[in-house]
Amino acid sequence: VDDFGLGLLLKTKQIKRMISSYVGENAEFERQYLSGELEVELTPQGTLAERIRAGGAGIPAFFTATGYGTLIQEGGSPIKYNTDGSIAIASQPREVREFEGRHFVMEKAITGDFALVKAWKADRAGNIIFRY
Repeated sequence: VDDFGLGLLLKTKQIKRMISSYVGENAEFERQYLSGELEVELTPQGTLAERIRAGGAGIPAFFTATGYGTLIQEGGSPIKYNTDGSIAIASQPREVREFEGRHFVMEKAITGDFALVKAWKADRAGNIIFRY
């Protein structure tokens, strides 16, 4: 959405790189990505959740069958474009291991520097109340 959430941060160019499973239909996002102003790493939803969980648990990497045989495993997915439309940065191939006859892709954990949380009410101690 252009005027909500990440759309507001994109308009003011406060996002340099996104790791996301879905980016929606944001016109400003598309413009910045295709013009080389924004880096985007696409990852499956469950893998993204596990990368964040692993980072919080101090686990540096893990193996998942998700993404095996796709651009995620093979590399080459555009992360950043040049202004002429050519690929400036492409994703790197992932390490693959075989366990009990199945192939798995190694994913590295990610950790956040901060979090933006939208809540109805908060106090100075960090307690928050959500409304749906």
